Parts: sequence; C-alpha cells; structure tokens
Amino acid sequence: MDDSRIFRGNGAGKPGLLLRFRHTGAPDAPTDAAVDPGGADRDGSSVEPSSSELSSADLFGLLWRGLADILGTAAAATLLRRAAQRALPRWPELAALCIIRERLEYRYSLPANWEEPVSQLPAALSAVARELWPLLVDLTGSVVVQRLEQIVELRDRGILPSGEPRP
Repeated sequence: MDDSRIFRGNGAGKPGLLLRFRHTGAPDAPTDAAVDPGGADRDGSSVEPSSSELSSADLFGLLWRGLADILGTAAAATLLRRAAQRALPRWPELAALCIIRERLEYRYSLPANWEEPVSQLPAALSAVARELWPLLVDLTGSVVVQRLEQIVELRDRGILPSGEPRP
C-alpha cells in the first residue's frame, strides 16, 4: 500500500506534502513545454543545455528519468517523495517540490529558484539525493545506485553521494 499521501512525522497520521512530478515517459508522449524538464523548448524542438548551463531543475529531471528508467515512474515518484520529505526539515524550499499522479502519469513541479543555471552544488537537491541513497540501497542493493552513478552530470556536479555504504 502506498502511504505517500500521509506523512507520519511523529507517528500520528496527518496530511503530508503532495509532491508533483512531471511524467517523462515515452519521448513521443505529449508534454507541456512550459513544465518539460529541459527536454523541449516552447516550440517543441529538443533542447539540450550544455553541462555548464544546467539548472537544479535539469539535474532533478536527470535524477527522475534515471530512476524512472530503472524502477518505473510509480517507484521513482514514491522514493523521491519520501527522500524529499526526509530532507524537508533542513531545506524548507523543498516544500515547493510537488508530485501528483494524474490518471496513469506522474507530474512534478519544482521550486522556482531551481530553474536558473547553477554554478555551485544545489544543496537542497543534493540533500534529496543523500536521503534517497539509503532507500535505494535497502531496496535494491547496489544495482540502482551503480546505474545512477553513471549519469555524468549528476556525478560531476556532486549531486550523488560518494562513499555511501553499500551491501
């Protein structure tokens, strides 16, 4: 049972944050260009930002797609939602990170300040990845962790935790 709509901070059930992820499914699936994570311009043409122009939104999109490709969108949404909820007390900007399921698709929206290119480590996104890592290791061993470490942009920007324990 997915308890993702309820966050139990003190053991008592209370409404939790509803995080919203954009569905990045099939490349030919229609998307709203205004919320597409770096994949399409407003006219629908493909846009690949250079690695020096990547925003936190682009990096989150890479993490989302990496997880969704390996585990599927439902598991990616659940794991990222839980990781964000765990990081929220230290990074209040994560309250603007929203995930929602619309029919069979997941959509997400990100904090507004994540849209601008970053020259340094995006700390809140890195905190989400640090919270995600133990969940992935517990559920999948080193398989998913090793696959995510192959995403050069995430690894080179320091988003992925290094030296984390593995089984």
